[in-house]
Amino acid sequence: MAITYNGMLAAELGDVRWLKSWHSNPNGACVELATLPSGEIAMRNSRFPAGPVLLYTLAEITAFLAGAKDGEFDHLLAETSQLTPSNSANGRRAATLQ
Repeated sequence: MAITYNGMLAAELGDVRWLKSWHSNPNGACVELATLPSGEIAMRNSRFPAGPVLLYTLAEITAFLAGAKDGEFDHLLAETSQLTPSNSANGRRAATLQ
């Protein structure tokens, strides 16, 4: 395997086993994770399986999962559900810059 880095293409990781939650959307809009031989955890968007990946250490993923289990990110779902269909990607970006 080549040197891994954030933003590298998933295909460059070689033969890794991607996993997604059973809670994932059946239309393929999922986050997928793979453990790399280096011990890092790769994350990709299943809608773009050959696209870029983000790499995390085991400690980073452990902290994120603990926060998710404790509900630390639940407000993001509420904020997202309040967006109207007329909010384009540009509208969302503008809203985050305010």
